[in-house]
Amino acid sequence: MNRRAFLPTAIALAGAASAAQAQNLAPCKGPDVVYEPTPLGVVARMLEVAQVKAGDVLYDLGCGDARIVIAAAQRGARGVGFEIEPNLIQYAAANIKAENVADKVKVVQQDLFTADMSEASVVALYLLPEMVTRLRPKFWKELKVGSRVVANAFPISGWEPDRVYEVATRYRNMYLYIVKPEHKRA
Repeated sequence: MNRRAFLPTAIALAGAASAAQAQNLAPCKGPDVVYEPTPLGVVARMLEVAQVKAGDVLYDLGCGDARIVIAAAQRGARGVGFEIEPNLIQYAAANIKAENVADKVKVVQQDLFTADMSEASVVALYLLPEMVTRLRPKFWKELKVGSRVVANAFPISGWEPDRVYEVATRYRNMYLYIVKPEHKRA
């Protein structure tokens, strides 16, 4: 990935705000969290841990600047990012174009709690604990058996991870979950 394309600046975000208004993106209800980009080294580790490959469909919930879905596309997967903030959607669109992956990546302006996740084979998360806990029943209901969920920083309460990995960030851990048949009965 071109690291320079992912350096947020006030100028880029201000320009994105104007572009969002010009494209009539829906006003957002307001984000549930403050955007904090996932470090690029952690993005690579998340994709490695989830064994993302060609044929996968990776959903990034709260995709921000689209760095995770772009990296997934560069591995041959398709990526769908869900983002509610119009400024970030425009910034993501610019990054997708700059990385030349528009044929494999899209960003949807939608609340992640209402998104249909049934197409995803991999879900990437960097969300607060209460959000990932709220998503757990949705994962079990909508994801297919064998789908992988990789959570950076915060575990999913009430769901035993299949693996825990150390990462060099302030939160120190990344969690891999695999949807199993018993989850579908829960």
